Amino acid sequence: MANEPQNIRSLFLSAERARKELASSYETNTPTYQENLSTAIATYEECLKLSEHVSLFSPNETLEDIASSDLQYLSINFHLAELVQKISITDISARKSNLLRARGHYERFLKLLDSYDLLGKADAKLFEAYSEDKNKFSTASTRDAAARRDAKITRFREEKELKKKLEYLQQNPRLAEQDEQVVRELNLTNLAFMVHQTFQSLESMAQELHIISLAPPQPPQGQDGPIPDGRQDGRNKDNYSERLDGQTPGLKYSGPILSRDGKPMRPFTLLDSRQQMTKNVFRPDHSLPTMTIDEYLEEEKRRGGMIEGGGPQSEVRPEVDEDNLALADEETMKQRAWDEYVEANPKGSGNTLNRG
Repeated sequence: MANEPQNIRSLFLSAERARKELASSYETNTPTYQENLSTAIATYEECLKLSEHVSLFSPNETLEDIASSDLQYLSINFHLAELVQKISITDISARKSNLLRARGHYERFLKLLDSYDLLGKADAKLFEAYSEDKNKFSTASTRDAAARRDAKITRFREEKELKKKLEYLQQNPRLAEQDEQVVRELNLTNLAFMVHQTFQSLESMAQELHIISLAPPQPPQGQDGPIPDGRQDGRNKDNYSERLDGQTPGLKYSGPILSRDGKPMRPFTLLDSRQQMTKNVFRPDHSLPTMTIDEYLEEEKRRGGMIEGGGPQSEVRPEVDEDNLALADEETMKQRAWDEYVEANPKGSGNTLNRG
């Protein structure tokens, strides 16, 4: 039994070094990063097993019964939850499993601190609210915008003060070497800071899990065999696919297009033919003309959108055929009517309201 606490200490130090190396890396999707991440998770898990095996923390103890150097082991579940969230997975179901796994570690972390009365009044209320409704948990009221803003500001200030205190204690290691109480205060402050981060993570995870629940169901894996209607993967013999979600390169959607009540569940485009789709691949980004100028003018004339006549040509009067008596009489009557109108309406007679 005397060697096991030393094993826990060495394992914890190894896990902490691995975690800090991961925190300094910016490329989180590389195979090397994911491999180191798995190693760090496995080390923390082994450390957690050892702490449970030696009963490092007991419900019969109080906070005063825990040694100052052992307070750091209360954070194992917290670090496990943070690292599990960083696992890079594209599959939705696997991502959901990892989120639930991380949420379980956060819960065990809070329960362990609560058993030692390490949660403040505000944090204890938040933990109670979280336990009542995990899927809709929020660190502030979602109904009152002003109360939500004030709560966010208050928690931000508290977190800022904790961070400043941590930085001061960490930048002065000699204080910890000379006084055990400083070590205890450093570990307790670090745990309080982790509690703040835990509630923020639980809130963001609740939102992400809600979004995942709204995602369309994915098709079962391994369905690469022939389909009963003679098609394979929605394609027929001429390599034309009727799947709307597979026509745009780079976008891979799956699942039904519309929900049961007719609402669209993913983007899609309606096309009249495959030729039209092919034609529109390499086209200019501006609208091209569809007819010539002469065709446009002819169309406007047909629609009655153009008035013919006017200009100098309109002053040229056609000569009346003197042999056509009916046309000559019509022109004479027209001229006579105009002369009578001019005599009855002399020039300027219409300007009766605004005479100069």
